[in-house]
Amino acid sequence: MDWHQGTCYLNGKWMPLADASISVLDRGFIFGDGVYEVIPVDTVDGIRAPFHARPHYARLQRSLDAVRISNPFSLEQWLDLTAELIDRHPWPRQLIYVQVTRGVAKRDHPFPTGVTPTVFMNSTPWPQIPAEQIENGVSAVTHADERWLHCDIKSISLLGNVLMKQYAMDHGASETVMLRDGFLTEGSSTNTMLVKDGVVIAPLKTVQILPGITYDAVFDIARAHGLKTERRPVAEAELRSADEVWLSSSGREVLAITRLDGKPVGNGRPGPVYQQVQAWMQQAKREDALAWKAERDGRTRAT
Repeated sequence: MDWHQGTCYLNGKWMPLADASISVLDRGFIFGDGVYEVIPVDTVDGIRAPFHARPHYARLQRSLDAVRISNPFSLEQWLDLTAELIDRHPWPRQLIYVQVTRGVAKRDHPFPTGVTPTVFMNSTPWPQIPAEQIENGVSAVTHADERWLHCDIKSISLLGNVLMKQYAMDHGASETVMLRDGFLTEGSSTNTMLVKDGVVIAPLKTVQILPGITYDAVFDIARAHGLKTERRPVAEAELRSADEVWLSSSGREVLAITRLDGKPVGNGRPGPVYQQVQAWMQQAKREDALAWKAERDGRTRAT
């Protein structure tokens, strides 16, 4: 099955993705007035399960609250929809996309009243992260962060991020790492962190960066295994002199940036702290998959 042959959920109905459509007056289309989530699904020890589904939906709630859209579902309803969407597709690795917009209304800037949110969910195959990227790292370039000042909202208004991703592509890199007023913010579609003298360091979670689910998972894993961590402002000079630099996201998990603006990071190879965290990340996925299975089995028995 190709990605476009899948099934999607749209406003209470399951249908072929190819048949799904929305009104041209949907505020998501007109204004980018909506929020979204992307949840990775992997098959670990024979269990096909999303990674950190509950934190993803907690972040969705924060984004909805920030733009004053009522959450159309409870957490348990979201989890049930996620489970059904996974089951409707054969892929062992999937990316679950969830989008909620304010809905359909007359074109006018103020929030309309009495409008029902548009809810869309679909699944696409999630290819294996290339072994070469895990073993050798990826390259990145830097650029001034020219986006708006509510990057903590996972908004569907992503043109600024799209331009930054294209900047990376135009320069033969995998990612653009952004800087604002001399300090590190994040990548175009990833969080960015670094290692110096064995300490894992990342920018504070402010309005300037998206509070990444994988970002949090990496920090939780590092602390659980006794690594020192710091969340604080990171100056550009620290980024450029780091022993290791990483990117993290739901779709890319955690990868080492081994070249930045054409220059090697550290010795130009993924560092020892990255290699430890990468292995621990896989174990965390196993534990999360077992917890998901136990929860779903419990809900099945209860019904």
